[in-house]
Amino acid sequence: MRILITGSNGLLGQKLVDLLYRQLEVDVVATSRGTNKLAAIHPGLRFVSLDVANQEEVEAVLARERPTHLIHTAAMTNVDECQLNQDACWASNVTAVQHLVAACAQHSVHLTHVSTDFVFSGEEGPLAEDAVPAPINFYGNSKLAAEQLVQASTGPWAIVRTVLVYGTAHDYGRTNIVLWVRDSLRAGKAINVVDDQYRTPTLAEDLAQGCWLVAQKSATGIYHISSSEVLTPYQMALQVADYFQLDKSLITRVDGSTFSQPAKRPPRTGFIIEKAQRELGYQPHDFQSGIAILARQTEPS
Repeated sequence: MRILITGSNGLLGQKLVDLLYRQLEVDVVATSRGTNKLAAIHPGLRFVSLDVANQEEVEAVLARERPTHLIHTAAMTNVDECQLNQDACWASNVTAVQHLVAACAQHSVHLTHVSTDFVFSGEEGPLAEDAVPAPINFYGNSKLAAEQLVQASTGPWAIVRTVLVYGTAHDYGRTNIVLWVRDSLRAGKAINVVDDQYRTPTLAEDLAQGCWLVAQKSATGIYHISSSEVLTPYQMALQVADYFQLDKSLITRVDGSTFSQPAKRPPRTGFIIEKAQRELGYQPHDFQSGIAILARQTEPS
């Protein structure tokens, strides 16, 4: 099978390349805007520069590369930036998906589209795949519109929804809750962490594994891929402090109203992952194990 990955320079994209590059039965084609960040790590990796918002580029790359499967990870995911720059968000998260859906259907490519818990209102959780979406911010609106485009495709498709992804990757500038808490406390910096938002945090390696299982089985439909452990960011921060033996008194428990953010956050999401466990054989790490994996990747040996 030949798997084309969009957004290969991002966190999930890099984890997918790392995972799929080791699979003897998989021919990987990595695509992203700009240059290949993984050239030094995977010197034999086939990389193609691709702006998924450009219809002509999408059509040309799929016609030339002829993948059997496409895993779409590229997206504008900064929730506040999406709220403030709605045209750019729509181009990245909806228009691009429209191009990919059309090209995948034309070439009979199995499309795995990565989506988010932010398609839900946050009034209740954890949520199964048949929960009714009702986004409360523009990012969620864009991701729901993308889901609807995928679901209307005439080709084979799967939607992988996920929650609060954390991890670390090569030359990847964005931080995550584990590293933010660890580095802040090590610097003696006091931090405010919300305790009224509930999530099932997802290790990036687990999300990559879930996407690979979907592609491997050419599964279709919607799958919720996260951990099964419902935690607030405050509870996560305490676990991080305990793991690295740092001063928990620097962590102040607050609620979401403490922060002035352009985009509203759903208060309670998190996923029920029984379908993915049953149909795909998906088995995620718990948060404590995820912290340990990040520690091994980022701490000097």
